Amino acid sequence: MEFLSQKQTTKSRGDAAEETALSYLQNKGLRLLQRNYRTPGRGGGEIDLIMQLPDTTVVFVEVRKRATRAFGGAAASVGRVKQRRIIFAARHYLMRWRQLPPARFDVVVVEAEGLQWLQAAFDGGGA
Repeated sequence: MEFLSQKQTTKSRGDAAEETALSYLQNKGLRLLQRNYRTPGRGGGEIDLIMQLPDTTVVFVEVRKRATRAFGGAAASVGRVKQRRIIFAARHYLMRWRQLPPARFDVVVVEAEGLQWLQAAFDGGGA
């Protein structure tokens, strides 16, 4: 039972970080297109937030929450494998668009010290 309550607490903290990131990005002028987009099937990817800038650029946002900056902090936790999964999901998401918009991959880091928005945090061409 303790494991279950710990898992729920971790999920609720993650959801709260996502909500904080969403509010922050909306205050910066981005519009929410979709939240928690998942590709079908196993082994696919998930994107926390899909936003759009006023210039039509689609921004795929990974939200990372960490209590401390130990081991590189939240930003360091978005490694190559995670990036590949996000890129895969982004490509899947964009398949429904008639004309591909400009796009980029951002990371929003929520740590005890505050929130940091890393724009164009990684490149989608290398996966």
